Amino acid sequence: MANPSWSRRHIISLADFQPAEYDTVLQTAASFQEVLSRRTKKVPTLQGQVIANLFFEPSTRTRSSFELAAKRLSADTLNFAPGTSSLTKGETILDTAKTYLAMGTDIMVIRHKEAGVPLAIANEMDRLQSRVGVFNAGDGQHEHPSQALLDLFTICTLLEAEKPRLSLLEGKKIAIVGDILHSRVARSNIWSLTASGAEVHLAGPPTLLPKLFADFVEDSPLPRKLFLHWSLEPALEQADFVMTLRLQRERMTQHLLPSLREYHQQFGLTHERLQLCQPGVKVLHPGPVNRGVEISSELMDDPAFSLISQQVTSGVAVRMALLYLMGIGSGKT
Repeated sequence: MANPSWSRRHIISLADFQPAEYDTVLQTAASFQEVLSRRTKKVPTLQGQVIANLFFEPSTRTRSSFELAAKRLSADTLNFAPGTSSLTKGETILDTAKTYLAMGTDIMVIRHKEAGVPLAIANEMDRLQSRVGVFNAGDGQHEHPSQALLDLFTICTLLEAEKPRLSLLEGKKIAIVGDILHSRVARSNIWSLTASGAEVHLAGPPTLLPKLFADFVEDSPLPRKLFLHWSLEPALEQADFVMTLRLQRERMTQHLLPSLREYHQQFGLTHERLQLCQPGVKVLHPGPVNRGVEISSELMDDPAFSLISQQVTSGVAVRMALLYLMGIGSGKT
C-alpha cells in the first residue's frame, strides 16, 4: 500500500497540492475505507510509531477522528490538554513540541487558534533535523487540510465508490455558503475543489465574504475557477453540491450580522432553496451545526440530500490515509 512517490513530511496547507497527490490520498483512503468495513478494523501499518495530538484549541470531530485513525493503524497515541499542561506555568509552544519530540514522537497533529503555529513547529522540527512530520489540524483562519480532503473524498466516493479521483469533479458546480471570512475549512476547500476543475461559487453577506477572496487563487499555477456572490440564488443555480458553513461568532470581533434570523432568511439552506440546484444535489457541512441558522433541521436530517454523517465517517479513513502516507510513504520506517 506504500506509495514511494509521496515525499511530504509535513502537511500544512493545500495551496501547493498537486492533482497526483490528491489522487494518492483519495485512493489510499478508499483502501482504508474497505478496512473499516471489516469485522477487524485494525491494521499494523504504523505499529511502533507515536502520534501526538497537540490540540491547543477545543475540538470534538477532528481530535477524535485523528485519535481513532492512529489507533486503527496500531500507532501509540499521546493526547495533549493545554489546561493541565506546563503551558499554564509559562512553557512556550515550541518547548512543548520539543518535549514531545524527546519522548519519541513520529507525527505531531497540531490545532491552534492562531494561524501559523503548525508551520512554526514544522520549521523547528526541521531546524533540529528531526524526522518528525507535522500535520495542520486547523490553525486560526488559515487552513484545515484534513477537513477539505475528507470533504473531497466524500464527494468523490459518492460519484464513484470504487475509484475516487480528482477528475470526477471536473465541470461540477460546487457552492460554499456562509461565513467564508472566518473559515479555515473554506480556504482549504477552495484549494482542493478548484484543483479538480470544478467551479467553486462562494456566497455570503459582504461582511463575511470580502472582495479579497476574488484574488484568492490568482497566483496559482493551476487553472482555477472561483466566483463570488453576495446573494444565495446565483450560487445555488444548477449546483451539484452545496457546502454550508457555521457562523463562527466566537471569531467575530465586530457586529457583522443584523441577526441570526435575518441571516437564515437570506442564506440559510432549506428544501425549498435547493430547488434551484441540480435535481440530485447533495449538501455538506463540516460541523458543528447551528440548526435553524445555516441549515434547517429538516434538511440536515434528510438522507436524500445530506452527506453530513458520511463526512464524519469519511474522516477516519482519510486521516488514516494521511497518517499512513506521512508515516510510511515518506520512507521514515
